[in-house]
Amino acid sequence: MGYWYKGTWYDGDNLCLKTDDPSFLFGATLFTTARIHHSSLDHPLGLWSDHGDRLRHSIQTLRWAAPNWDDIRRGAEKMASVAPVIRITLLHDGRELILGRSLPEQLKEKQQQGIKGWIAPALDYQRPQASFKTGNYLSAWQARQRALNQGAGEAILLNMHGQWLETATGNLWGFRQGTWYTPPLGEILPGVMRLYLQRQLTQCQIPFQEIPWDLELVQTFEAIAYSNSVVGVIPFQEILGGAIEPWPLSINHPAVRQLQHLSGQLMP
Repeated sequence: MGYWYKGTWYDGDNLCLKTDDPSFLFGATLFTTARIHHSSLDHPLGLWSDHGDRLRHSIQTLRWAAPNWDDIRRGAEKMASVAPVIRITLLHDGRELILGRSLPEQLKEKQQQGIKGWIAPALDYQRPQASFKTGNYLSAWQARQRALNQGAGEAILLNMHGQWLETATGNLWGFRQGTWYTPPLGEILPGVMRLYLQRQLTQCQIPFQEIPWDLELVQTFEAIAYSNSVVGVIPFQEILGGAIEPWPLSINHPAVRQLQHLSGQLMP
């Protein structure tokens, strides 16, 4: 497929970095992953401007060198012509690396049938600088690998107080008595799909709240799902691990299907 790096397209999959490059040694990168619709960055469901806003905010907050945004646009357009998912990585000094990949396997089935979630022990899986999507993603990646080994499809991350925060790859949504709930910002990544869904819920006058998820609240939910820009919304059919194992959940709750419809990414 090839890749885009520092303003140039390269065939193959080998990238040359210096051995003392902080992006390689310490994961000093920021990234965002976008779903491509009809090979166009400007399709409204691609949320291109929201992905760019998050990258810009992160760069400004961390006081990193600004990249060449025109090169990023050109590289993203090139990759969007050949891949349904693109990952834009910004290195610490302003370089850009753009990769492409396929959609996750069995995405339609997961959207319809749900997946199992595994509660990752808080002591083992704390994500550093959780407000930023940095290349230092080891704890989340490791938690998801452990979840897969447990027969689950996604890991659920907790803080040291036992509150549910997010999944290894997305944001959490819980529904009860006509209202959606999602954990507040501060200890979680401000997901692009999360923001989009909040706008959609507001437009449709569907109540939602951002409050901490303690176990008492979680156990009142009629349905739980997670979201990200690539998969849209996927419900949990069962939760493994923690103090409530095993815990079956409704995957066909009307509110879940409504949230999937609002995401615009429920596969036909």
